Amino acid sequence: MDEIYKKIKDLRISNGYTLKELGVKTDLSVSFLSQIERGSSSLAITSLKKLADAFNVPMTYFFEEPHNHNYAVKKDQQKPFKIEGSEVVHVRLAGEFPDRRIEPIKVVLAPNQKDEQQTFNHPGEEFYYVLSGMVIFHIEDKEYILREGDAIHFPSNQKHQWENPLPTETELLSVLTPVIF
Repeated sequence: MDEIYKKIKDLRISNGYTLKELGVKTDLSVSFLSQIERGSSSLAITSLKKLADAFNVPMTYFFEEPHNHNYAVKKDQQKPFKIEGSEVVHVRLAGEFPDRRIEPIKVVLAPNQKDEQQTFNHPGEEFYYVLSGMVIFHIEDKEYILREGDAIHFPSNQKHQWENPLPTETELLSVLTPVIF
């Protein structure tokens, strides 16, 4: 129960409510709300429902385990992987937390590698920054030649394809939506 009381107080403070303002929103007395936050009063399910409605959260919020967020991705935690049928090496750079909306990835293109599959188009957005090397993007009927320090950002619903024309690897920083990994 202590965790529930703490969540109530944290929500009140983060929403900028005084005990009096929360009392008006919930029809609960200031003294009762104060006792709840201190953990010195029991809490009926009907009162918890009023609080959930006031904070615009589902009642289950009060019973969920706190998430163990991991925002940093240290170099030794960055594990390269390949998608079956592709020579592209990906390294996931995203932190771990619920409801994230972007997918940052380091992409390594092999020498003289061309995306031989059909052109892609799908919902979302794509951003690429060339860390080293060179890449050619084909988006719809236009060709974009990008070198180290160049960037490109486009809607993913446009037909697109890429290639590394160099005899050396090309490294890209990619940020995509929606989250895929």
